[in-house]
Amino acid sequence: MRRLRGLKQLVHDAVDATTHLVKEGHDSTARAVLRVTDRIAPIAGAARDVDDVRRVSTDLVLASVRIVNRAVEVVTNAGIGLAERTAGAEPAAERAVPMRSDATGGAAWLTDAAVGLVNGVVGDQLVARGNELDLGMELRVGDAYVPLEAEALAAALANASAKAAVFVHGLGTTEWSWCLLADRYHGDPAVCFGTLLERDLGYTPLFIRYNTGNKIAESGRRLADLLETLTEHYPTPLEELALFGHSMGGLVVRSACHHGSAVGHRWVGRVRRVFCLASPHRGAPLEKFGHLLTRALDAVDLPGTQIPARILEARSAGIQDLRHGTLVDDDWLGPDADATAAESGRSVPLLPGVRYHFFSATVTQDPAHPLGFLVGDLLVRVPSGSGPEVTESTFPIETACYGGVMHHELQNHPQVYQQIRACCSE
Repeated sequence: MRRLRGLKQLVHDAVDATTHLVKEGHDSTARAVLRVTDRIAPIAGAARDVDDVRRVSTDLVLASVRIVNRAVEVVTNAGIGLAERTAGAEPAAERAVPMRSDATGGAAWLTDAAVGLVNGVVGDQLVARGNELDLGMELRVGDAYVPLEAEALAAALANASAKAAVFVHGLGTTEWSWCLLADRYHGDPAVCFGTLLERDLGYTPLFIRYNTGNKIAESGRRLADLLETLTEHYPTPLEELALFGHSMGGLVVRSACHHGSAVGHRWVGRVRRVFCLASPHRGAPLEKFGHLLTRALDAVDLPGTQIPARILEARSAGIQDLRHGTLVDDDWLGPDADATAAESGRSVPLLPGVRYHFFSATVTQDPAHPLGFLVGDLLVRVPSGSGPEVTESTFPIETACYGGVMHHELQNHPQVYQQIRACCSE
């Protein structure tokens, strides 16, 4: 019911947004006509009068559509509320899609994947509208989402060790993505880096589920607060944290480390290793292109350009942060915010005394191949995935590049795990 209500609200919001796009198209067409008629003195005034009538009538029609749309929303909300009271609340444990690669294609998996994608594309707008499709941020242990309370954590982590491995997924996905292709890679659909580290080195695997459409700085703050609460209520003294972030997740981890260090969180002192897998520390080419395309379309005042520009502008704050790998809110402030954001990776230092591991990939078997250097893993180029530009470090920084591996495959690739295990065994 919660997801149905969120989906229904998203549809109503889309109807409203469509009316605004229609108005934008009408106005853009009218401006193009008036630019011509304004040059013809005998008809200039009449053309303006006609346009005033056109604008008023269009606004009235579109306003009526929005009124009917919201009236339908009120009525259907009442019906869903009645059905929800009858059915009762769904237990949190039942919402979790099993962390198995053979869950792919099932109804629960498809729903979960769709919600993750919607959060990635318009997640910040879900938050602003109070839409229940907003994933927020949750801690997953096994196949259940666990409240950050002492009693709940004690029950879920009864066999927890003093070492924890925390996994943060990337844009438009959910925590399930860490078990992608497990049956093909490991011969067991239930195997992922978390289960392997638990088996081989005694780490307790913990997975973070979050709204990837939020600004990275906001997700970083929320992750820092979550880890602080986790440290406080962890059922056994927590001695070591290993943090893993894939794609955007690596930036969220770095942002959380920065925030946690700034406010004096205790968990920061437990961090020993940070692994960033295909994270765009220096920006992602696709978002850079999207930004340039939006500006180019916006510069041309035609319906065929203005409407796509408005649609592109609606992409989430999280996606826009990937243009420069932005980690803190202050990077988007000031008169030259875009230039400031470009310096984000250098303005956020690495934690002292922590080993950092930056892994990238290329679509070509040979990472040094010109095509591999040009496109990387299709979403992140090797220089960007190899970490931020740093001038000094108090601990070793390791970089590795895997040839013939796609962006998403780094999350569960056996070669990557061998390197992770070797690093964590030191």
